[in-house]
Amino acid sequence: MTASESTDRPYGAFPVRIGLQVQPQHAQYADIRRTVAAAEELGVDVAFNWDHFYPLSGEADGLHFECWTMLAAWAEATERVEIGALVTCNSYRNPDLLADMARTVDHISDGRLIFSIGAGWFERDYDEYGYEFGTAGRRLDALGEALPRIEQRWTKLNPPPARDIPVLIGGGGEKKTLRLVAQHANIWHGFGDAETIAHKHAVLDEHCKSIGRDPGEIERSAGVGDKSPEVIGKGLLDVGTRLFTVSSSGPDYDLGLLREWITWRDEINSK
Repeated sequence: MTASESTDRPYGAFPVRIGLQVQPQHAQYADIRRTVAAAEELGVDVAFNWDHFYPLSGEADGLHFECWTMLAAWAEATERVEIGALVTCNSYRNPDLLADMARTVDHISDGRLIFSIGAGWFERDYDEYGYEFGTAGRRLDALGEALPRIEQRWTKLNPPPARDIPVLIGGGGEKKTLRLVAQHANIWHGFGDAETIAHKHAVLDEHCKSIGRDPGEIERSAGVGDKSPEVIGKGLLDVGTRLFTVSSSGPDYDLGLLREWITWRDEINSK
């Protein structure tokens, strides 16, 4: 199956793309900047960070940097790659302010921002910074309330965004999250093996059907963990995944696996 073939999955028409999540933990910012530059030189399509205030692995109080100020710096330091957070936590910023931040970074990057967002889950962030953690259901409801505000604010800003900023929503909740994807997103990002991802795609397709949206408009994205394309690439490709994101953590930021995925992408897209 090539990247342009889709059978009953119209979203299979998207080309294969590769992302790198540069986890902003256990490293000085200079190391993070060099990693993003190296990934761009290798040919990665998207450079992501994440929106947390503390490391998610390793030393709990290790080195760590904030998401959106970093994205603004990446916008200046890069030339070609798209950039974004995987993903922004909706709880941490007023939605209208977040929309303005995103518009500004989009202009700094000359229209290369992917606006990636989710409901939030890392309780320590909330506790340490004074946000109300609440329940998963309430956080998802808040995301549903925020997305129309963000979209509306983009229409009011002067100047407007440099392009129609693509919206990525991360999360696999079938009743709320995937419905929000159908309503608002250009990209859905999830995790799991091919069988799990295929099921989520089918649920998302049904949500699209229920609101009259073409599911082929939504690019399907997945995190690949530490797996090589030889192990999971074909399975995810066959169920419609087209954006594959490798993660790398400080302090070393090994890009060996990223190179394998970029080579695989080029082979698939050339068929």
